[in-house]
Amino acid sequence: MGAQKYVYFFGAGKADGNAKMKELLGGKGANLAEMTSIGLPVPAGFTITTEVCTEYYKNGRKYPAALDAEVKTNLAAVEKLMGKKFGDPSNPLLVSVRSGARASMPGMMDTILNLGLNDTTVKGIIAQSGDERFAYDAYRRFVQMYSDVVMGMDKEALEHLLERKKEARGVHLDTDLTAADWKELVVAFKAKVKETLGADFPEDPEEQLWGAIGAVFGSWMNQRAITYRKLNSIPAEWGTAVNVQSMVFGNMGNDCATGVAFTRDPSTGENYFYGEYLVNAQGEDVVAGIRTPQPINKAKQKAGDLPAMEDVLPECYLQLCNIRDILERHYKDMQDIEFTIEKGVLYMLQCRSGKRTAKAAIKIAVDMVKEGLIDEKTAVLRVAPSQLDQLLHPSLDPKAKKEIIAKGLPASPGAASGEVVFTADEAEAAAKLGNKVILVRVETSPEDIHGMHAAQGILTARGGMTSHAAVVARGMGKCCVAGCGDIKVDYAGHKLVAKNGVVVKKGDVITLDGSTGEVMLGAVPTVAAEVSGDFATLMGWVDKFRRMKVRANADTPHDAKTARDFGAEGIGLCRTEHMFFEANRIAAVREMILSEDIEGRRKALLKILPMQKGDFKGLFREMKGLPVTIRLLDPPLHEFLPQEEKDIKALAETMGVPAETLRHKVEFLHEFNPMLGHRGCRLGVTFPEIYDMQVQAIMEAACELVKDEGFQIVPEIMIPLVAVTKELGIMRANAVAVCEEVMAKYGVKIEYLIGTMIELPRAAITADSIATEADFFSFGTNDLTQTTFGLSRDDAGKFLPFYVENGILDDDPFVTLDQNGVGCLVKMGCEKGRQTKAGIKLGICGEHGGDPASVMFCDKVGLDYVSCSPFRVPIARLAAAHASLGA
Repeated sequence: MGAQKYVYFFGAGKADGNAKMKELLGGKGANLAEMTSIGLPVPAGFTITTEVCTEYYKNGRKYPAALDAEVKTNLAAVEKLMGKKFGDPSNPLLVSVRSGARASMPGMMDTILNLGLNDTTVKGIIAQSGDERFAYDAYRRFVQMYSDVVMGMDKEALEHLLERKKEARGVHLDTDLTAADWKELVVAFKAKVKETLGADFPEDPEEQLWGAIGAVFGSWMNQRAITYRKLNSIPAEWGTAVNVQSMVFGNMGNDCATGVAFTRDPSTGENYFYGEYLVNAQGEDVVAGIRTPQPINKAKQKAGDLPAMEDVLPECYLQLCNIRDILERHYKDMQDIEFTIEKGVLYMLQCRSGKRTAKAAIKIAVDMVKEGLIDEKTAVLRVAPSQLDQLLHPSLDPKAKKEIIAKGLPASPGAASGEVVFTADEAEAAAKLGNKVILVRVETSPEDIHGMHAAQGILTARGGMTSHAAVVARGMGKCCVAGCGDIKVDYAGHKLVAKNGVVVKKGDVITLDGSTGEVMLGAVPTVAAEVSGDFATLMGWVDKFRRMKVRANADTPHDAKTARDFGAEGIGLCRTEHMFFEANRIAAVREMILSEDIEGRRKALLKILPMQKGDFKGLFREMKGLPVTIRLLDPPLHEFLPQEEKDIKALAETMGVPAETLRHKVEFLHEFNPMLGHRGCRLGVTFPEIYDMQVQAIMEAACELVKDEGFQIVPEIMIPLVAVTKELGIMRANAVAVCEEVMAKYGVKIEYLIGTMIELPRAAITADSIATEADFFSFGTNDLTQTTFGLSRDDAGKFLPFYVENGILDDDPFVTLDQNGVGCLVKMGCEKGRQTKAGIKLGICGEHGGDPASVMFCDKVGLDYVSCSPFRVPIARLAAAHASLGA
């Protein structure tokens, strides 16, 4: 074996790497190599691998010994190809230094452009370009960027000097400043750096290069990158690569341009070339929103739009269209591309799989199957289960009254209402208190990532459809209205002022429509999502490939209907206690609990019986032909009792007992740790008449529907919180007696199952014994997580976020199943249950049933089904298909 290779070259149609080497070269490096190999015009450069990043952090921010020589060798190869020399006074080569992780992290890490400029080489750039203004503009950009990214200078300090210069010259745009202005600013910038940091700005290009490489590797561990990785489950150990590439310039005159484009619309998935460009500009100008970008084509041009690239640079536009087709055919996916035009010559700087909304992801996947680019399996794997959440939530009610105060660009679809905040920290703090907020910024930057995540929606005054706010919001599935020139954001005054004079202060509520770009005063009502069209087509393919069934947690006929509409294959958990709280029955429930003897309890239960029977009939009707699992009463009795004095007096009057007697009974039943108290099957053992009434209601509802309406029903009766096999034995015997009695009364014979919820560690450990009395197990992972960790979900929210932020836990265990602990108990429960009863039905009904990572685990351990809330059913279906396809 030869020595380890740390640097990979690309240029002039040849590359050391390819698209399959993302783990080593990062996404950007792998795609630059691939684009070079397929003959696209890519400026020459080289990639320093992710392995260097890993070693850099492992060895106390030191590079491998061989790296210096490899960089020198590859830099010489770039010089030879480009016919320029790095640091040469008369013919200098300038380079960009960019990050490139294997997973796309737009804007999260650092970039340095125009590297290699100093007081000597700038003269060589003037000689090369014949344009002094361009050269000094490039130089001041480099000083600004390098001093911020590498030296840690506050960028506002230099931005302030630039604004003062424009004021002094009486101009508004950077492009109005002259060569002399830029030259003066370079001197002023460097002086400010020296004054602030006590260090000279580096003149040596080699020192600049290593400073930039170190800064890019360093930015892998900056706060915004860490936050983004956490939000997108990207492991820190992956590291980033560094790409050093020859500079090409989009700001050398009016035959130059730079742009960002998507091969299809990333918001809707529509098949047209979608993008923006700027004449005489550098790349960061397009995404930063400093100037209003122009559309690349006339496909969606509106009156008042600036001229399209199609008209301004027609030959380059046609070449770009050809590249779009080549890339889509080659990668068989929608691509996000960056390009620069220097003196009429087009160069490709990047391509990557484009961030897209859920709606776009589905449309693109379905369209590409129709176009023969991909097959159905690939289409299913192209859509991330977590993305579907965006689609399953409501949009604005078209009939609702709307007071539109401004209109911007519809950058990321969906509807969102919330209180206005003006900083990312405010958004995060408000979200922690449970408040819904809209983050309003002049423009977002990567530092705002935590606030964007916390907000319901994002509104920016500047920036286009490819700005940071738009790209990140689409990736997150957040509603975003960008480039809203109709508003003026006043950070100091904590307000925004709309063009029509409306003032919106911090804390006022606004609504955004990310599909139209409208900004509205107040909260606007929404309507439910529909599952149809491309979504229905994709979900049809999903169901072809998955093994595991998906049920829903539903307590009412309305929830059951919603779940069935979303493709649920039954109910995995009906929580009967939710039915007890309704106003017309809570009095009877309280009477039953507070009765002094069994006769009193039975009398009250007789009032509840017909109500429960009606509930179960409604559920069975909605789920006709599908299984329904009904959990018998679970919470402790004190949760149903009155706490207010007036309610106690009213109930005492109804029951004909003194209020004082009732008050003492309420106090007696109160539990200090109800999670571990007199609840679940413990109630059934001590008050069997409660469970008998519920089983009677279930069976009467089933028998009546079978007898009168020809239904086929197999009710599944679930006994909660079993810890000891004898508990389930007693409960099963009681339930069987009631079932047989009801069937005899109706003269009907129906099949029924009696099972248990495994939600205690002891139940999982002794599952082989418990299975002797159970027809099915349903893992109640919410409580199993609580009892395994010794946590209360009600209180853990106070410290769990700290645990996740500080890496003590990878995820909140109530959101994503703890596979190493709780998951082991689930696996053990499955194995032991099947040892005793090979055909025992196994499912999960905790909220983990709608979490994609947890669903994948459930498939791995061989569960028959997962059950989740109705709106998460499609997510679970897709995750189950991904699991079957080995994703």
